[in-house]
Amino acid sequence: MKTNTSKDKTNTNKDREEKLRAAARKSRRRSSTAMVILAMLGCLVLLVGLMYGGLTLIDRAVHGGEENQAASDQPADNPDDAVEVISPAIVYSQEELDAKIAEAVLAAQDEEADRVLQGIKAALSEGTTTVETLRPYYPNEIVVVSGGRFHFVPINRELKQNQLDAANLNILESGEYQYLTDGQVTSHKGIDVSSHQGKIDWNLVAQDGVEFAIIRVGFRGYGSEGTLKVDEQFENNIKGATAAGIKVGVYFFSQAINETELLEEANLVLEQIRPYKLDCPVVYDVERTSSDGRMNKISVEERTNLTKLFCQTIESAGYEPMIYHNTEMGALMIDVAQLDDYDKWYASYSDKMFYPYEYKIWQYSDKGKIQGIKTDVDLNISFAPVWE
Repeated sequence: MKTNTSKDKTNTNKDREEKLRAAARKSRRRSSTAMVILAMLGCLVLLVGLMYGGLTLIDRAVHGGEENQAASDQPADNPDDAVEVISPAIVYSQEELDAKIAEAVLAAQDEEADRVLQGIKAALSEGTTTVETLRPYYPNEIVVVSGGRFHFVPINRELKQNQLDAANLNILESGEYQYLTDGQVTSHKGIDVSSHQGKIDWNLVAQDGVEFAIIRVGFRGYGSEGTLKVDEQFENNIKGATAAGIKVGVYFFSQAINETELLEEANLVLEQIRPYKLDCPVVYDVERTSSDGRMNKISVEERTNLTKLFCQTIESAGYEPMIYHNTEMGALMIDVAQLDDYDKWYASYSDKMFYPYEYKIWQYSDKGKIQGIKTDVDLNISFAPVWE
């Protein structure tokens, strides 16, 4: 005799699945933990289906007594009444099954929590910074420290994404970075310089394998007056690098706080580069200074609009614009969604290719050693020729 109809079975399974979904929703954590728990719950849903046969046996035992128990060992007259049980069978009541599911969920949570804690402990013990330790556990967010606080910024998957493979990064004994494709070096060695590097022997720089240089053309001062200045070594650097066969571009360090000041900066750049042939982009250097910089105080919207205006002005004059920024600036201080059409020069002094959005040049060190330069110098690699 059938103890339940097909409809009853379907409803029962739906009820149980709904309970499982509710348990999953309640216990869901960040993506890595959620994946483990949901996978386990998926298996438990299948287990419920298998267990249903066992629950039916209990019902028969309760209603049929010893006669039904004996009959279950004999071939069934009606195949529809047969219940196939894998021996040895473990049978649970509904209450016992619910308890087992709850226990399994808690065990998965504890196991995942322990794995995460052990991973954090190992990374910190190896000297990894706190922010780099956290990042692998938040794959859908940019984790960045700013103002003494940790920020978790959702990644916009609609923007151009970083397609670089960290496995292709090759670090030489000298500390120089290279990017490989099919085992061959496809990146290009570059530096950026200003008057801080003093007088440079560009022929020696070229002999050291430097292919391109981004040269500071000028800057605006941090102070309230925001004095506009041309870099003292700009002319010597652009002439020397060009004569040595090194591809050149320029950058301007901005502290503009309104459109009038921004256009002053862009026009100064255009005036200074007019006599020269540039191979590489004209870069807008937008960054927060450690001191009380003028630009630190403006809003994200204002900073984004100024960045866009500089790029538009440079592009209208026939040059290729580019934006320089670090993780903090890209995640918190400019709206990168409005600047997605412009190439990026990204600064991060680490061997981790963490930043999720596309960038063409990577400034990976400010402690580089290059022949012909007496001071430390910023080191860069370009993943594609920036002069094409």
